[in-house]
This record gives sequence, C-alpha cells and structure tokens, in this order.
Amino acid sequence: MTDAPTHGFDTLQIHAGAKPDPATGARQTPIYQTTAYVFRDADHAAALFNLQEVGFIYSRLTNPTVAVLQERIATLEGGVGAVCCSSGHAAQIMALFPLMQPGCNVVASTRLYGGTVTQLSQTIKRFGWEAKFVDTDDLDAVAAAIDENTRAVFCESIANPGGYVTDIRALANVSDAAGIPLIVDNTSATPYLCNPIKQGATLVVHSTTKYLTGNGTVTGGCIVDSGNFDWSANDKFPSLSAPEPAYHGLKFHETFGGLAFTFHGIAIGLRDLGMTMNPQAAHYTLMGIETLSLRMQRHVENAETVATWLENDDRVDYVTYAGLPSSPYYDRAKSCYPKGAGGLFTFAVKGGYDACVKLVNALEIFSHVANLGDTRSLIIHSASTTHRQLSPEQQEAAGAGPNVVRLSIGIEDSKDLIADLDQALAKACG
Repeated sequence: MTDAPTHGFDTLQIHAGAKPDPATGARQTPIYQTTAYVFRDADHAAALFNLQEVGFIYSRLTNPTVAVLQERIATLEGGVGAVCCSSGHAAQIMALFPLMQPGCNVVASTRLYGGTVTQLSQTIKRFGWEAKFVDTDDLDAVAAAIDENTRAVFCESIANPGGYVTDIRALANVSDAAGIPLIVDNTSATPYLCNPIKQGATLVVHSTTKYLTGNGTVTGGCIVDSGNFDWSANDKFPSLSAPEPAYHGLKFHETFGGLAFTFHGIAIGLRDLGMTMNPQAAHYTLMGIETLSLRMQRHVENAETVATWLENDDRVDYVTYAGLPSSPYYDRAKSCYPKGAGGLFTFAVKGGYDACVKLVNALEIFSHVANLGDTRSLIIHSASTTHRQLSPEQQEAAGAGPNVVRLSIGIEDSKDLIADLDQALAKACG
C-alpha cells in the first residue's frame, strides 16, 4: 500500500517502500529468507488470519522483501497496491482469477506476446474461460466483441514483438462504457515511459523479469491495482463483491474499498494458486529498478539510432519501431509515450525465413535468447521460437511473420550494435 507520490520518478525508483532495517540499520532492503514469522500471541495470529490486521504470516502470502517491491512498483505506476508473483504469466492468471468464472470471456488484443496468445487461446479454456482476439486499434470491433459474459479487456501498452503502441485512453473509454476493467501489460513500456492507470486502466501487469529487473537474472511478475473500479456496481464480480465463504462471509470490496483487488490477490490468489515470488528475486528486482529511468533513456536513444539505420538499409524490408517518423504509430507514440517508444521492435529481412536464421547465427554482440528488456541487446526469430505455437495467421497478426526478427535494444554503444547488425546482414543476405 502506498501514499500519494510527492517526489520525482528518479527519487521514487530508489526510495519508495524502503526504509533502513529497524533491527540492524541496513540501508539496502535485506533479503528476508524465511518461510514463517513468529506471532506476538494467539490474538495477533487470529487477527492476521481473519484479515483484521496487516502483517506477515507465511512467505507464500507475504514477505518483507517482496512487500517493499510491491509498494515501489505500485508507487511508480500510481496504483493503491500491488501483488508480486513468480512470473509475468502468473501475473496474467492472477489478474484474471478474481474476475472470471466458467463461461466468462476476456477481449484481448491480437498484438500480444506469443506465449500470452497461447495462454489466453488455449490454457484458460481448462478453467472454462474464453478469449476473443480483436485488433484494439478498431474500437468499434472491441465494443462489438464485448458481451454479457465479458469480464475484462486485455492489451499491452507497447506490444511484443512489434513495438506497436496502444491508445490506452481510447480503449479505457470502451471498457468503461461496458462496465468492465481494462488490464494493461506494461512490461515493454515500464512506468517510466507509460502510466496506464493515469490513462484509464484498472489493472496493470508486469513481467518484472524484463525491464524492471533489467539484468536477466530472475523471473517475476506483478499486478498493480488502480483502486478506481467499483467492483460492487453490478453482480459481474462476485469474488470481490459477494460474501467470501473462506473468510466467514467477508465482502472484499465492502471491507477493503479501493484495496479490494490487492487484498484478494494475496488472501485468495497467492494462498490458493501459490504463484509466489521468492525474496531473492524481489531483491534483484529492487536493485534493478533503482536505475530504471537511466536505462530506459538509453534503451530509447539506442533504439531510435539502430531503427533509423535499419530503415535505410537495402537488405531490410521494413522496421516497426513507433519512434520512426515513417511509423503509422509515430504521432500516437509522441502523444501517449512522450519519453519514447521503448527499446523493442521488429524488422523484416529480405530473403525471408532462411535469411533470418542466418542473421541470428551470425551476430556476435546481440544474444539469441527468449527474453527482452536486458541491458544487453537481444534478438530472436519469433516465428520459430516464441510464436512457434501460433498459426501463420496468428503470427502475422502478432507481427511475427517468418521474415521478421525481434530486437530488444540494450544500453551498449549504438555504433557497435550497428556494426554487428551490418556484418550479420551481409552474411544473411549475401
């Protein structure tokens, strides 16, 4: 839980949620490597288990190191609270868990990470849930896809892999009119480049594995609660508005108000799904966030330089970076993402699939990995890896066709990155 920010982003990314350790005076947040916590007495334990008092019970639910990270991310995103978990995919399931029931659906953007498309199109069917995929640039189509069983709209702020930028405010207007929450995956943009809550989002999810940690060491996820949604406005969200049998009929929204979703995420989501973030992962992510703004500035600067060079190279068909004046999303990016369009984009290689494979194999500085948001520059051929499970039509819709590679631009010297791409393109395209 957070207070209203009174400091700038650069200060908050270092200090939000953290105080010197009361026992030792340690300035850096300690790694509380413990599974359980001693109660003061029996009444204290009962109050914690009854949700009458906030505190630490068991590290599947709450942990002091993770709690600092939750408060820091919530503060940077402008939310009232956050729940950290084991991965970005865990965060997506935990975001949907209080909203959905068998027979319900979510309207999702066609421009999503391939693993998310698979999760929403295949895996959630086992819960009796469904996803409807719509081009979120077509607001009329989004509105038409929403029906009486729709419980959320889901998009990415800057879409992986293509770097497309979403008009969150316009999408929020559609979801608001339907009385359902908008969930925005802000992994690629980070709160430095984009604040979805300020643009109308109800919930924000992150793969903290990526830019927030920034060093490719640990996996993690986070759900940030705006605190702005009225979960009791209708009977669509009984997990939050109706009596909860496991807590003697407690109603989360009636009891916790704007923090209802956050408390439910811990008391029900982490309790029963067990998608817990470990304290060492939280520690690494806290250290990464301390330099988030500095890294994002360099990611954007390098991405603009590299994308411009690629666009002018005869061996390249096109570049999808929204920071280029030639992009159809350029004006939107300037308006909605004034600090930059991120460090993620794709480009199409003349020569198709085979040339992409040769390019990936010839690179020396770029690492061929299934990750993004690292300080190191990364590349992947999505059609043969992260989006391999999708149909050709789904791959094209997601911007991951067979002739396309995705770049996650790091913070190295941009001249070195261009030289590496130049020599690899020479080998790939003859």
